[in-house]
Amino acid sequence: MIYLLEDDESIRKLVVYALGTQGFEAEGFGDPDSFRAAVKRRAPELVLLDIMLPGGDGITELKRIRSTPATARIPVIMLTAKDTEYDRVEGLDAGADDYISKPFGMMELAARIRALLRRTSGAPAQTEYRIGPLFLCPDRHEIRVGGEDVTLTYKEFTLLCYLCENRGIALTRAAIMDRIWGLEAEPENRTLDVHIRTLRSKLGEAGALIETIRGIGYRMRAEGV
Repeated sequence: MIYLLEDDESIRKLVVYALGTQGFEAEGFGDPDSFRAAVKRRAPELVLLDIMLPGGDGITELKRIRSTPATARIPVIMLTAKDTEYDRVEGLDAGADDYISKPFGMMELAARIRALLRRTSGAPAQTEYRIGPLFLCPDRHEIRVGGEDVTLTYKEFTLLCYLCENRGIALTRAAIMDRIWGLEAEPENRTLDVHIRTLRSKLGEAGALIETIRGIGYRMRAEGV
């Protein structure tokens, strides 16, 4: 089931109909309240979220999805008329998995949905990680360093999980950017570096577990420092 939160009724009906012709089961909602009520009744496999909403905005709704354990891992694609780099980065940093600007073609949207569902459905089963002073439980969204709780943003948490899943392996910048942001690792794009720096700072003594592999990318130590 795919949920669409879009206040424009004509767009909402068109997208739901088009997805139906592509073999998807979809339901549209015109306001955040009805959307939230539906999510409580039945969690969707994927959410299409308009960034401009009556009485709010899609970024706020996205943060609500990511901060709730029951919905934190649901794939989300942002739909918006905005097309500036700042708006794209804001949505991705808030936890969006992909971003498509209006007007968009229905075939492209369906292809993006299929690609995202393939990527997320193949994720390995989560477990607990204990590396030196760091404890991470993705299922319960728990992060502790030296027994003290640590609060991370959604992207920081996702990045930490990816590093821990591949502990001991040097991950290229391209691989990390593609997995976490769905973006190519352009030389001038410092998004990854900024997130690594902030993540190290928040992890305190465990920050040293994240190693910089010059000319390649980053690696999470397999054992404690």
